[in-house]
Amino acid sequence: MLVRPLSGNPPKTKLPKGAVDTQMHAYLPGYPSLPGGPGLPAGDLPTPAQYRELMRWLGIDRVIVTQGNAQQRDNSNLNACLAEFGPIARGVCVIDSATSDEELERLAAAGNVGARIMDLPGGAVDLSELEAVDAKAASRNWMVAVQFDGSNILDHEARLKAMKSRWVFDHHGKFFASVTPDSPQVDAVKRLIDGGKCWFKFAGVYESSKAGGPDYADVAAVAREIARYAPERIVWGTNWPHNLAREQKDYPDDVALTDTVLGWFPDEAGRDLALVKNPEELYGLPAWADGRD
Repeated sequence: MLVRPLSGNPPKTKLPKGAVDTQMHAYLPGYPSLPGGPGLPAGDLPTPAQYRELMRWLGIDRVIVTQGNAQQRDNSNLNACLAEFGPIARGVCVIDSATSDEELERLAAAGNVGARIMDLPGGAVDLSELEAVDAKAASRNWMVAVQFDGSNILDHEARLKAMKSRWVFDHHGKFFASVTPDSPQVDAVKRLIDGGKCWFKFAGVYESSKAGGPDYADVAAVAREIARYAPERIVWGTNWPHNLAREQKDYPDDVALTDTVLGWFPDEAGRDLALVKNPEELYGLPAWADGRD
């Protein structure tokens, strides 16, 4: 098992009541990996029960479970995990142009509120299906999580601007080529945010940072700029259990990572928006009220 045991002190950053982790994966036995995606780890799987320990440790109240690439277009594991989590969780599943209305109904009944596009190695559905996935998501009032190499966002800006659904630019934009707050790619993100449909997700900083931890200065500079520009359009996620292929020695410290990334907001008000109100709007969650989802 590659999940780091929880120990030590909780984050210095106190998460507000109703905080939502908008990016994580969980797995249950009996759902094998499928061709085209990464394999599952040998031994114990990162389960909903393990993640609940992380929730208590960090102060998370609600969670968005994202379909893992290991199971590609088979959402069975995701649906089982949503049932295991209960009402604190919603899902972002994988659909495509062939997904039937009946299947969409089943996915919605299981607790799914969004669909995933991942145009990177191992992804189940890429940008070639963007319009089809967007149309099906819009028909359900779902959101769409879009992940690709953000260095190429200018090539896709017109298509993204035309989306009918609410959507989030995933994983800090994954700008694999170096960008700065003054880069045209960041200007494109701002224009898309201004269009009224786009959010920006703080999650998985280590996947695109060239500067590396503990500060991730390159991604931090862009994140701070976007958080300053549109604090009402940022959401946050742990990306737990991080990269299942990582060696234990490289496994992120969830407390340090939480404090670092949440420190990029200009103030507490902006951070609290990203943790509660923004994800409620993006994912269509009920307003939090005294522990009730």
